Amino acid sequence: MSAQDSTPLLTLQGVHAHYGKSHILHGIDLSVGRGEVVSLLGRNGAGRSTTMKSIMGLVDVTAGRIAMQGRDITNRRPFEIARAGLGFVPEEREVFANLTVDENLRMGMQPARSDAPAWTVDQMFDYFPRLKERRATRAGNLSGGEQQMLTMCRSLLGNPKVMLIDEPTEGLAPKIVEVIADVIRDIHRRGVSVVLVEQKLTIALKVSTRVSVMGHGRIVFEGPPPALQERQDVVQEWLAV
Repeated sequence: MSAQDSTPLLTLQGVHAHYGKSHILHGIDLSVGRGEVVSLLGRNGAGRSTTMKSIMGLVDVTAGRIAMQGRDITNRRPFEIARAGLGFVPEEREVFANLTVDENLRMGMQPARSDAPAWTVDQMFDYFPRLKERRATRAGNLSGGEQQMLTMCRSLLGNPKVMLIDEPTEGLAPKIVEVIADVIRDIHRRGVSVVLVEQKLTIALKVSTRVSVMGHGRIVFEGPPPALQERQDVVQEWLAV
């Protein structure tokens, strides 16, 4: 492995973030290397989504540093961060409701990168045939599951090096949850690193190469999925409902 390959794609060092006067993130350290799926686990309010939004420039970082391949992207504008090679699938999905499926996908398309997989609309339809059936339908008329599929595809068409995916299975039927998990595994196999926020522990353990458990705005455990399964004290204190 070359030195370039061993350098993390995405690093967070001592990241703090606030919502108004509320101190949400308390010194987050996180790295994501090539070929990794890193899941951020924790209860609601632990700071997982804020971490994702801080990376994407949607929440101001008040201390610390975020870098993409060594280049500082802290508090840059979201479109600049996307151009650096980050894709984001927000929990709210945020499709362009008045545009068709096809038009939404075209909005996400970016030029190919030399060091990231390039994706096509046909590949998106291979992942989600239902979207192909509804390609002329306005996105606002899609079901929640279809909107989740569309948002993932639109982000992939930006040819990201790292994909941030926030709660992709929330509120979806079990059959669609399995499809989403399969897609995450496949884009990982094809060379996209993933940071995943996922409430369903079984899904996170199934798709991840590494997990980071968050509590009270800090990372309280980090390691491969089998290591977490052996630490039932961590599961009970920070994850059990």
